[in-house]
Amino acid sequence: MARALQLARRGRFTTNPNPNVGCVIVGPDGATIGEGWHERAGEGHAEVNALSAAGAKAKGATVYVTLEPCSHHGRTAPCADALIAADVARVICAMQDPNPQVAGAGINKLSAAGIEVQSGLLEAEARELNRGFVMRMERQRPWVRVKLAVGLDGRTAMATGESKWITGAAARADVHRLRAASSAILTGSGTVLADNPRLNARDIMTEVKQPLRVVVDSSLRVPADAKIFNGDDAVRVYHVLGSADDVARLEAVGAVVVQMPGIDGHVDLNAVMRDLAGLQINDVLVEAGSVLNGGLLTAGLLDELVVYQAAKIMGANARGMFTMGGIEAMSDSIQLDLVETRRVGNDLRLTYRNSN
Repeated sequence: MARALQLARRGRFTTNPNPNVGCVIVGPDGATIGEGWHERAGEGHAEVNALSAAGAKAKGATVYVTLEPCSHHGRTAPCADALIAADVARVICAMQDPNPQVAGAGINKLSAAGIEVQSGLLEAEARELNRGFVMRMERQRPWVRVKLAVGLDGRTAMATGESKWITGAAARADVHRLRAASSAILTGSGTVLADNPRLNARDIMTEVKQPLRVVVDSSLRVPADAKIFNGDDAVRVYHVLGSADDVARLEAVGAVVVQMPGIDGHVDLNAVMRDLAGLQINDVLVEAGSVLNGGLLTAGLLDELVVYQAAKIMGANARGMFTMGGIEAMSDSIQLDLVETRRVGNDLRLTYRNSN
């Protein structure tokens, strides 16, 4: 199963909106006779690819797969049917599929066909691999990861807004890998106005399915000639108070402009996440300023925080990481869990999870 999980990770840049799945088929003598993983959305699933590699040797074999085999017709035929047709003896799943269209139906179909089925082997690792897909299926919103580059004093930009470059080249390259593994990249109008970013995944030495780019812009301030609108893929812009002229201005450059419910004149971020989930967005990478970051944290929508910390001191007048009220005493502070520390070039990458 550990090998199947390793294979599944190979699809992390290309399978959205589908989960990453790996499969290993082992013969009666314990030898591996077939391996496969889900390589691209719309193409063969891991089990089908592994069965193709195993051929007739799959009869009587044991199948290790990181997610319950599907039992419904989507863009491909059900994997459970393929396993039954191959006459395998046993299927071991890391976890049941949280998709309501499957949700145990694949296991039941295999069992009804006389195939021995077990579930739960390395389940925690399998859920972690597909945390965005699991979040969308179980809570109807994406997994939200906020990325920040900061100095030693936790500052994200100088008082003037200057922020290029806080971290080194290795950290910036690592950010592009985060982008490539995300379903969407979300930013605010302030960041577009200050930095004019493209927010796409670049310089990745592998095939990449570009993430959806999303802008939260309550009053539609962003200019139509911003770099984020350059490219073949549409940009989704959420607003509350934009005029018809502003909507037409952005639609003319290919943007999809969506009016959302507002809270005190600002876009309702919970509504944004529900809308993105409806678009089959699993993982959202947030690259924004302190106001939007604070709004996500206050709304309980920040699941993970990735901080690239440079060995620089930026001073008391530089800008902070979060703008939010309601914290007056230490007892009011929000506690995060530090789950990983890595050195990236001359910088540190600190990964935190929000367990609240």
